[in-house]
Amino acid sequence: MPAYFVTGTDTDAGKTFASCAMLCAAMKNGLSTAALKPVAAGVTDTSLGLQNEDVVALSEYCSLPLTLEQINPTCFPNPVAPHIGAAVAGELLQAEVIAEKCRPVLEMQANLTLVEGAGGWKVPLNQEETLADVARLLELPVILVVGMRLGCLSHAILTAESVKASGLMLAGWIGNQIDPGMAVLEENLNSLSGMIDAPRLGSLPWLDENQAIAKASSRLSIDTLL
Repeated sequence: MPAYFVTGTDTDAGKTFASCAMLCAAMKNGLSTAALKPVAAGVTDTSLGLQNEDVVALSEYCSLPLTLEQINPTCFPNPVAPHIGAAVAGELLQAEVIAEKCRPVLEMQANLTLVEGAGGWKVPLNQEETLADVARLLELPVILVVGMRLGCLSHAILTAESVKASGLMLAGWIGNQIDPGMAVLEENLNSLSGMIDAPRLGSLPWLDENQAIAKASSRLSIDTLL
């Protein structure tokens, strides 16, 4: 069953928002869904204890009965780069170990499984490995979320080139408007369509309301993923 690694042009590009929208779109079509965020950093104190908000959001769009621990095997309390969070905790992150922790959920074979990275494509795990190595070990095609703001064109093109250089397929990209006042948005999206050799799965407008995920899901075309 289809599974993809979701990366972004940078931190706060909207990977979780776009992932939830893709999962929601699949669920609307009666498909089973699952998600992983193998490494997360940053927690808030809730009535249910310390939780990472991205992990909780992903869990809401998983039709398979996954626990937060299954979705997110490794979480550090402070919002820092994974290798720094690991060093503070006295741990060493290794790509192979992280990949192995992902396999049980992937083996459940939901109709759509998304593995969301942390930060951008080349976020370090240790001095030699990055999260890109996890995607490579899992042999997953990649979906790139482009945070649409000034400067995103170079970030998006460089990331797309790096994904392809890793030997993985870039399955598609999503433009996610993170700057509500971004000038010439459509012109930037059209430029990326001509510069990234992968289909545009959709463009998500600036949405700041409770039903944002459901609305965003209707702006995506995920047929090519399934």
